[in-house]
Amino acid sequence: MAKNLDDIFNDDDFGLLESQQKQSFVRTDEDRLIDSFEEINHFFEKNKREPSTSSMSEYTLSARLKGFKANERNKSILKAFDRFNLLGKVELKIETLDDILGDADLGLLNDEGDSSIFEFKYTPKEGSRESADYIAQRKAISDKDFQKYEQMFKQVHKELKEGKRKLLNFTNAEDNLIEGNFYLVDGLLCYLEVSKAEKVIKENKSGDRVRLEGRTVTVFENGTISNMLFRSLGKAIQKNGKIVTNTDEGMYNQLQENFNSVREEDVQSGWIYILKSKSERPEIKNLENLYKIGFSKYPVQERIKNASKEATYLFADVEVIASYNCYSLNVNSFESFLHRFFAEACLDIDLYDKSGNRYIPREWFVIPLNIIDEVIQLLLNGNIVNYKYDVANRKVVLK
Repeated sequence: MAKNLDDIFNDDDFGLLESQQKQSFVRTDEDRLIDSFEEINHFFEKNKREPSTSSMSEYTLSARLKGFKANERNKSILKAFDRFNLLGKVELKIETLDDILGDADLGLLNDEGDSSIFEFKYTPKEGSRESADYIAQRKAISDKDFQKYEQMFKQVHKELKEGKRKLLNFTNAEDNLIEGNFYLVDGLLCYLEVSKAEKVIKENKSGDRVRLEGRTVTVFENGTISNMLFRSLGKAIQKNGKIVTNTDEGMYNQLQENFNSVREEDVQSGWIYILKSKSERPEIKNLENLYKIGFSKYPVQERIKNASKEATYLFADVEVIASYNCYSLNVNSFESFLHRFFAEACLDIDLYDKSGNRYIPREWFVIPLNIIDEVIQLLLNGNIVNYKYDVANRKVVLK
């Protein structure tokens, strides 16, 4: 019995003639953008309010929402998922055929010839290169490759919530943009995996100056990666971001990389110093074991020559008790580590200059000198992460 076409299609027991559309499971930038916005939706749904900046654990969500609100393109994508009207009113531009034809900037649809093809309307203007570099150089990472970074970002969020890390204002990229550190930019955490920045000489009318130039490898928590310029990343963080402080263990690991291996080619980073105040003010003079622990890129004697005029030196001359040369070392981390270790012993005093401006010094500590020496030795021998400072008994003890 001959079969017609309908009989053949209806007798397809194995589904060989069924068209099966291949599904793609690769997540796009837009998918990750929506996922990051959904975190804010979930927060609002649970707490009945927007995330605030008063809580460290909410800060990243608050900064992220602020970044979304300031970006018209992202707002237009996310508005369909904005269940609680967090983004406010969004103008969605719908172009008609007349709009498209009327916007033929190159004059290709005009009967009369013109020279507008030579007018570069969309060429980036001066000053827009960093912004373009920041946006254009980012691309998606596969889920498989992003797994290791995703765990890192989750750990940083956990440590921020626990107070092991903090978000601080970001300044001076050349000192604070460091491989292996985390930053917050436009509400997203990012990880500076590689910095290829090198010192180059830039010619200026006022004279040549040396600055860091080069590209980076920067990973963002929304699953994108960038090879943006070192200086572009620094400006993006400074404009709308924060620096994420390291944990004690992480800070110590950075210090140890070059601590005990001074080589001929290493460059001196500066000096860590210990000072004692010569102030005649009773509330300062009567304090035993009051010392300043600080860092200077210049010789200590040069740095303190105007001490009596500066709040950081308590508006008084000082005596140099000790100083340590630092080579190829992240001295800012070294200084910060000591300050965090002795945080509970920090001097609590308000100072006022002749104009009545208030200053709160943060680098002075009430600690016996032998304890400071002991802690520096613990840093050098690699055991500092196992200890803490007992301010009540004035001694270093095991954690």
